[in-house]
Amino acid sequence: MTQATYRGATGADTSAVAFLVERYWAFEHIEGFESQRVVTLLTEILATPEHGALWIAEKEGQLIGYLLAVYLWSLEYGGMMAQIDEFFVLPEIRSAGVGTGLLQYAEAAMASSGLVHLELQLAVTNIRGRVFYRHHGFHERAGYELLDKALSLRN
Repeated sequence: MTQATYRGATGADTSAVAFLVERYWAFEHIEGFESQRVVTLLTEILATPEHGALWIAEKEGQLIGYLLAVYLWSLEYGGMMAQIDEFFVLPEIRSAGVGTGLLQYAEAAMASSGLVHLELQLAVTNIRGRVFYRHHGFHERAGYELLDKALSLRN
């Protein structure tokens, strides 16, 4: 079990988190990583806590994981809810409890701030992730699938 500490990110963390974002995007084959753009967006989310939150896991002063959740209001769920937008732990320390600790820390923070529901998207091929999330109480929503559409080009 890796001993990690968890906390909300600050503006001073954005460059280090951007490095982890680059690793995550490479892992997930997400194109278009631009460090300065990511730092700007992370700074923006930290400056507007009503839009979401960013938590980090550290070990010996080094960032080893992050969880970014975005918030939205839902009539169906009866209030503010969150969607995990990105959740990444360095591959070399996975299965050591860091992801569990970070998820539990973020869930507690969201619940204490009044959020009523949490959801996420997961690649259908991510079997290991599916096992992890099921273990932590997430489940597929029968009869539903995600559809999406870009409304504008990225700036």
